Amino acid sequence: MRRNHNVSAGLDEVDVLILKALVENARLPIKSLASRIGLSSPSTAERIRRLEEAGVIEGYSARLNPGAVGLPLGVLMRIRPMPGELSRVAKLLAKKSSIVECDRVTGDDCFVARAFVQTVDELEKLIDDLLPYATTNTAIIQSSPVKRRVPGFPPLGSNLRLRS
Repeated sequence: MRRNHNVSAGLDEVDVLILKALVENARLPIKSLASRIGLSSPSTAERIRRLEEAGVIEGYSARLNPGAVGLPLGVLMRIRPMPGELSRVAKLLAKKSSIVECDRVTGDDCFVARAFVQTVDELEKLIDDLLPYATTNTAIIQSSPVKRRVPGFPPLGSNLRLRS
């Protein structure tokens, strides 16, 4: 359970080192991580547990290459629900497995979503499923010069180094 969504001021240098190491390799064994940051394994495990409870660490996952798993076509979709259809569109987007992330945003559109599909026909079906309830503006992703990454750490961590 998350206790505090804004704990950056409460992170010390060791917490930042732990976070940097886990961002680099979330599968790093506790023993190896402890060695890299200069703590005992139990102390390191306890700090990780506290970071998880505080909501700093939200989870661990593998990064997949969509093209390698048969989804070569990446798209960004700007979605503007028709009046009164915001909730319905949000639920519809949540049900679509091709939508890998979606944010509610300010501005002319209400949602910006990222999707991966196999073909243009599959993209067309996705758009058609939304059309009774929303207008869409879709852009095909050509490349991603900046891959998804963790937002910058607090200034505290800018000059901290992990042990090798």
